[in-house]
Amino acid sequence: MSKLAQAGKAALQITGGGVIRSIIKAGQAVPGPPLGPALGQYGIPIGQFCKDFNERTKDLISGIPLPTLITIKSDRSYELQINKPTTTYFLLSAAGIEKGASSPGHEIAGMVTLKHLYEIALVKSQDTSFVIRDWPMETVIRSLIGTARSLGIKVVKELNAEEYGVFLKEREERLAAEAEARAAERMAKKKEIIAASSATAA
Repeated sequence: MSKLAQAGKAALQITGGGVIRSIIKAGQAVPGPPLGPALGQYGIPIGQFCKDFNERTKDLISGIPLPTLITIKSDRSYELQINKPTTTYFLLSAAGIEKGASSPGHEIAGMVTLKHLYEIALVKSQDTSFVIRDWPMETVIRSLIGTARSLGIKVVKELNAEEYGVFLKEREERLAAEAEARAAERMAKKKEIIAASSATAA
């Protein structure tokens, strides 16, 4: 997938007063939708914005999703507030997986410990959204637990590295087998359609 396509999948919200909330990947801001048109309507040079954002995030791991607040001023300049990576990113990284469960509540995609949650909470509690709410650490951790559940990530007290490695390997093999089965099913249906079309034509 191209960087432009990846950027197009970013969440973006435009609120009143010229404020844009978006999730932009570190070092990968590009002049395409949805960010380009959103800034363009305020007369902000998208090329300059991308250069500015990418410069400010150049020391981070490329591709990390960063919640970003863009405040547009009357003179068409802007203030850029870049927050810590998303909670989802931290949880997936801690669990050692690339994506969450396809059926949360029915499948365990990965596991994290309470220590992981505490360490993530220490970082996320510095975000403006948490600071404004003045949430105590316990509330921040509960919020993280809720997000973990929505991703199919189980929270445990302790985690044996060797056993967890086996779990991840078995899950990867199962997902690969399921993907192969789905591909075979699609191919079989395609052949059935072709055969039916040929029979009708004859």
